[in-house]
Amino acid sequence: REYNIPVKIRACDTMGYGVNFSGAVVPRSVQGIIYALISNAGVPSEYLEWHGHNDFYKAVVNSTTAWLYGACGVNCSLFGIGERTGNTPLEAMVFEYAQLKGTLDGMDTTVITELAEYYKKEIHYKIPHRTPFVGKNFNVTRAGVHADGLIKNQEIYNIFDTERFLNRPPLVSVSNTSGLAGIAYWIDTFYHLNGDKKMDKNDPMVIYLKDEIDKEYAEGRVTVMTDAELVSLINEAKKKFNVDLPDVVVETDHD
Repeated sequence: REYNIPVKIRACDTMGYGVNFSGAVVPRSVQGIIYALISNAGVPSEYLEWHGHNDFYKAVVNSTTAWLYGACGVNCSLFGIGERTGNTPLEAMVFEYAQLKGTLDGMDTTVITELAEYYKKEIHYKIPHRTPFVGKNFNVTRAGVHADGLIKNQEIYNIFDTERFLNRPPLVSVSNTSGLAGIAYWIDTFYHLNGDKKMDKNDPMVIYLKDEIDKEYAEGRVTVMTDAELVSLINEAKKKFNVDLPDVVVETDHD
């Protein structure tokens, strides 16, 4: 105030102790901290930011709470990469913003997928398969009944239009309960087939694949088919049935 120089204040929850529970008090109450800094310390909202960690799985909810109670900014890292359990994921806050504001304000969220691919291929950073928005399995439906619902209406079992916003169409895992339609749908989505290029469930190759998959389960298999296994089967089958599909190499699943 004396020198009329704006000072940015960062509220650091370095150990992730913050909570947003009603009735919680400072120093653990996120809303209490933000309220006190704005109302009692006179820190303008535009100079106040929140820095959270994920030690108690609260990085995102605490960051959102800080926003709602007046913090202008939230410190983030891509995919939550950070010390110990990590920081607030940037991609998470992008979608928190969209839900709060009802708009993306021009943000191109497909870049999130491009960044994830860059991290995996160029930096060799392994993103856990079940990480929201960027994990390999984040929009993969495994249960047979859910897969059938997804095929008929994506809104039933997909969190939002993941193909539009992340360039990630929803996938279904293939097992002995998938049926011909489930296998055809997997091929369409995995190989990005559209229009008249989509596989018909009665295509001889699809029927052949189902027979091969059923053999696996007849021999006692209980887990779903992995992408690597399906691609291996398809690479052989497409030659047998003269089907034009690109050659794809898939890493073996370890998750």
